[in-house]
Amino acid sequence: MAVHKKRCLKFIVFLLPMVLAGVYCGTSLPVWTTQAKAQREDLTWASAAETKMLRNLHTFLTEQTQKLQLLLEEVAQLGAEISSLKKERQEMNQAALELASEVYVGRSDWALKSSGATIDMQRTSKTYDCKENWVCRVLWFFRAPNPPDTILQPDVSPENCWPLQGHQGQVVIRLPARVHLTAVSVQHIYKEVSPSGTVISAPRDITVFGVDADREEETLLGTFMYNVAKEAIQTFPLKDAHRAFSHIKLIVKSNWGNRAYTCIYRVQVHGKMAKPESLN
Repeated sequence: MAVHKKRCLKFIVFLLPMVLAGVYCGTSLPVWTTQAKAQREDLTWASAAETKMLRNLHTFLTEQTQKLQLLLEEVAQLGAEISSLKKERQEMNQAALELASEVYVGRSDWALKSSGATIDMQRTSKTYDCKENWVCRVLWFFRAPNPPDTILQPDVSPENCWPLQGHQGQVVIRLPARVHLTAVSVQHIYKEVSPSGTVISAPRDITVFGVDADREEETLLGTFMYNVAKEAIQTFPLKDAHRAFSHIKLIVKSNWGNRAYTCIYRVQVHGKMAKPESLN
C-alpha cells in the first residue's frame, strides 16, 4: 500500500508540470496570437508608410532634378547670350573704331596751307581788282584783295575771302601728298554777318576735277551746288576714281548774282593719302 501511494505520488509529481504547462499554453496562446497579429499589422502599416514616404521622396527628388536641369539649361542659354552680346559689343566697338578712323581720315583736310598745300597760280583765275569800282573799294576798306591761298587757311571771318574775277573761274590746289579724294567742303559766310548784307557773291554751281600734274590728266569727280540757304560749310562727296591725285581743281560755273566777282572763303579737301606702293 505504501508502495502504491508512493508510485501515485511520483505520477502526480510527474504529471503536474505538464498540466500546468498545458493550462499556461492554453491561456497564453491567444494572447500571443493577438500580439503577433498586432505586431504584424504594425509592421505592415510602418512598411506602407515608409513606402509612401519613399515614393513621395522619389517624386520630390525627380521634380527637383527636372527643375535643376531646366535651371542649368537656362544658365547655359544665358551664358551663351552673354557671350554673344560680348562678341557683338566687341564687334560694335571695333566697327566704331574703324568708322571713327575712316571719318577722321575721310574728313582730314588736305587743303591746309599750314600742312603744305599751295595754289597753282598758273592754273588759277585772276584775283578781282576793284580799283575802278568805288563801291568795292569802300566795302574792302581800300585794302588790297586777298590772294588765292586765303581759301587754304581756317580764318573765315567776314571779308577774309578770295575774290576771283567775274562770276566764273577756277582754282587749282596743289596737295601736300597724293590723295585718294573722297569729298570736298566749301564754306561761305551767312547773310546775317555779311558786310554787304547779301551773299550774292557766294559760289553756286561747282565742278571738281582730280588732276594728275605729271600726266596732265584731269578726272571729273563731281558736280554740285553750294546752297546759300543752308549751312555755311557744306561737304560734297566725290566719285571714287580708284586713283590718287596730287592736285584738285574747282571750277565755279556760276555764283548767286554778283557779276563782278565771286568770293570763296574756304575750301577743304578730304581723302586718304595714297600708300607708298601706289605712288609709282
